[in-house]
Amino acid sequence: MGYAMGSPFQPFGSLSPYSNSLASLVAPPSPVLSLLGSPTTPALRWVHVRARFRTFVNNLAITPGQLDDGTTKQAGVRACLNRHYYGTSSETNNSVLIGSWGKATRVRPSRDVDLLFLLPTAVFHQYEARSGNRQSALLQEVKSVLAGTYSQTDIRGDGQVVVIPFNQTPIEVSPGFLCTDGSILVCNTNEGGRYILSTAVAEEANLSASDSYCIGNTRALARMMKQWQRENNVPLKSFQLERLAVEFLATWHSNQRDHFWYDWMVRDFFAYLIGRANTYIYMPGTNEAVWLGSEWLSRAQTAWRRAVKACAYEEENFEQLAGEEWQAVFGSAVPTKCS
Repeated sequence: MGYAMGSPFQPFGSLSPYSNSLASLVAPPSPVLSLLGSPTTPALRWVHVRARFRTFVNNLAITPGQLDDGTTKQAGVRACLNRHYYGTSSETNNSVLIGSWGKATRVRPSRDVDLLFLLPTAVFHQYEARSGNRQSALLQEVKSVLAGTYSQTDIRGDGQVVVIPFNQTPIEVSPGFLCTDGSILVCNTNEGGRYILSTAVAEEANLSASDSYCIGNTRALARMMKQWQRENNVPLKSFQLERLAVEFLATWHSNQRDHFWYDWMVRDFFAYLIGRANTYIYMPGTNEAVWLGSEWLSRAQTAWRRAVKACAYEEENFEQLAGEEWQAVFGSAVPTKCS
């Protein structure tokens, strides 16, 4: 089932996103006091939302120490591979950060740093002349190159990447080749081995375009959903949540509003996500269809119910109660007290 503005939002009732005009930010005056002619001061609603979600998003940022560790580790890996394959110690050339570090959607603490390293064309032709699982053999070569520098680390090849399991911030290297048309081939050692087109660069460009149009809301939503995924062991991959955030915000009515609307953004995203069970997402660059399944559906339904309650509490300024509902969804990264 696709995203339809009517269907997923019907359960909200009085909480419908279309009822939140600016006039509804204050409570109506008491009819009794109005009859008496007494002046009233309207009570503000949703007074804690902006502060709560600003703090929440800030709490998801990795620490300076984590940033320094990840930056140092990935730079060292790039320099190691450049020395072997290109005769230079560059910490940036022939490579690009991908995954959450490349797309700026990482969540504290970062699980790993993903790196795409472009090998010389000559290496491609060298392995094409071989028989057997060429991609597996290529990953083993890259593993051996890295092992020469990181001899104390148990480096392993894993499907499409070489994993360097550093203690704090593991690095995953995806060896690839730049084609003459600008596309990038990466290794897949499964099922006898083959090359597949990388979507990494197109994913980042597409997400950045959405985030720019939506004034930073795309990355914020993706990061919040990654926190939900991590907190509740949700069987959805990070790139799937990122794609869903882009698709949802493309048609959400308040996609260019600030943190004041984040409670509704989260609630409405969960409603949208529920409607995407057993459908596909399509990857930028290749239009590859990726099946979403429904193993995660019950967790999304629970999160949506919690979010509906939290939104109702936010409207009435029940700070603690709203915070407790949000924490049931996102964990302690979202505060219960905002003042």
